[in-house]
Amino acid sequence: MKDYEISNQTLAVIPVGDNKSKIVEKDCSFVINKSPNHIMDESCKYYGSSINNRQKGTTNLTGITYKVPIFIEEEGNMIFFPTSSPRLKKCCWVSLNNIESYYYDFDKKRCIIVFDNKEKIEFDVSYCVLNNQILKSHRLESIINKRKSK
Repeated sequence: MKDYEISNQTLAVIPVGDNKSKIVEKDCSFVINKSPNHIMDESCKYYGSSINNRQKGTTNLTGITYKVPIFIEEEGNMIFFPTSSPRLKKCCWVSLNNIESYYYDFDKKRCIIVFDNKEKIEFDVSYCVLNNQILKSHRLESIINKRKSK
């Protein structure tokens, strides 16, 4: 698959080797020969911006400067957050709006996100990091929703 744009069906974009990503959607998964950041940037551009501009926009609205969540597309309320610094190759991008719940699995020493379609994905992050990223994302969503309602 050459081109891929994030949609409201996308649950996560996960790195799987050099410049490859596993795309997890509500009804399927597949691998693309592009890095997660490249896919995120192309998707932002498809919807009229770039990942850098989306990150700057979030920083301007929220003051968040590290591991910044972004709106891919505002009309569909598509917010994604990074699981680590996007500069790192291990960085995954996760859809906020498709999360049903999340918890830490002490045996596996990994966080598990349960999505609204009941799909479970393990992430190599602490509960505190994941919870903080979700809170940052909700803060961004809240600020945008308040602006929309004015």
